Amino acid sequence: MGEGSMSIYWNQTVRDITPYVPGEQPKDRKYIKLNTNENPYPPSAKVLEAIGRAVNDSLRLYPDPSNDELRDTIAAYFGLKRGNVFVGNGSDELLAFAFLAFFEPTGAPVLFAEITYSFYPVYAEFFHIPYRLIPMDDAFNVPVEEYLRENGGIIIANPNAPTGKGISLNTIEQILQHNEKHVVVLDEAYIDFGGQSAIGLIPRHSNVLVIRTLSKSYSLAGLRVGFALGSEELIEGITRVKDSINSYTVGRLAQVGARVAIEDDAYFQETRGKIMKTRARVSARLEEMGFRVIPSKANFIFISHAKYSGHFLFQSLRNEGILVRYFDKPKIDNFLRVSMGTDNEMERFLTVVATICKKGM
Repeated sequence: MGEGSMSIYWNQTVRDITPYVPGEQPKDRKYIKLNTNENPYPPSAKVLEAIGRAVNDSLRLYPDPSNDELRDTIAAYFGLKRGNVFVGNGSDELLAFAFLAFFEPTGAPVLFAEITYSFYPVYAEFFHIPYRLIPMDDAFNVPVEEYLRENGGIIIANPNAPTGKGISLNTIEQILQHNEKHVVVLDEAYIDFGGQSAIGLIPRHSNVLVIRTLSKSYSLAGLRVGFALGSEELIEGITRVKDSINSYTVGRLAQVGARVAIEDDAYFQETRGKIMKTRARVSARLEEMGFRVIPSKANFIFISHAKYSGHFLFQSLRNEGILVRYFDKPKIDNFLRVSMGTDNEMERFLTVVATICKKGM
């Protein structure tokens, strides 16, 4: 079938939906990939060793559908109980389960920012959940009062994507207190790079669900493991959804690798610290070149330049073998999202950007 064509076998939802588009993964040449927020450093060596040992165990058996060992490891790390932890196949799956478990196709709309992770509206439309986009100001902030109006649930990416801006715990607690009858989902995919996590609020607020991933800060994007933390009633809700779709969402190797990654806290602290230092250095250099750099608490930065369009910079960098993310959308079509690579990769990025700007003058 050609691009844009429709099959007579598709149902109306599939016909109407506009799917999420991930960052490009081209294979035509070797690129410096700063477009998909992957960690530039390898996973812990202990993770690779543990997975290697697990390969030699019997893979003919199904994995533990309850993920009990991994849940115990996560619970111990965050000072919670096993009943407060749900493990799934990446945070995107957990978000889908949350939509199915907590949001209704009828009634008040789910609230999320107009500029945020673009999977949220895709899920809302796919599951026929009404939603309302909250406008942001020119600094990409959402006034807290916008989250205090009638709703059927709330989703907040903290730090936000693609802007990288964080939200304070005081603001989050104010939102939770005002919405006690509705679930507030906090997508903390990038929290480990300087944000304030809401996990400590779980014992006091039964309506908060924190969703995390091991893809970014633990260098395990290829393993596909995420986890949700919340009250036991919320965890039971998404477990009921999971067990109605697929009881075995996380494989044996993934469970072993994820558990050891969380246990190797020293390596985790080392690599996330490197990325935050690189982010600060690159941000300062870009500001010296005349770029506007949105303050970031993530492993990426969101940048724009008054003289050069986002699309021009995106294409110029691509021509030089450097991939960044460009969003052709209102309010952000002059911005680029740049993931943090190694120091050598970022030095190359800065050199190329300086050359592009010099030629463009």
